[in-house]
Amino acid sequence: MQFASVRIITDDLDGMVRFYERVTGTEARRPAPVFAEIVTGGAVLALATPATVAMLGPAAVEPRSNGGVFLEFAVDDVDAAFAGLRGDLDDVVLPPTTMPWGNRSALFRDPDGNLVNLFSRSA
Repeated sequence: MQFASVRIITDDLDGMVRFYERVTGTEARRPAPVFAEIVTGGAVLALATPATVAMLGPAAVEPRSNGGVFLEFAVDDVDAAFAGLRGDLDDVVLPPTTMPWGNRSALFRDPDGNLVNLFSRSA
């Protein structure tokens, strides 16, 4: 088994694509109007509209309702990456901070309220 991707269902696909293109510095692949993929290193972030999961029923997936999962992106320099994004972030949860275990992290929310962690591992 190979991990393939994390998919976020959103009712604002274009806005989320722009946000994650900015965060990752990577242009999304858009194979269909209702779906996009951002490939970074060995991971894929898939972004899609509710239409892509309609066959699962209306209660299967609810946009903007994630409370227990967050996305993590490893970066070389958290402070520089955060400074480059700061003007585009509406909800900063934690500015660049050295965590008790040594990693440096900055946490913020994407336009749908999902938590995003930029981090660098301790040396």
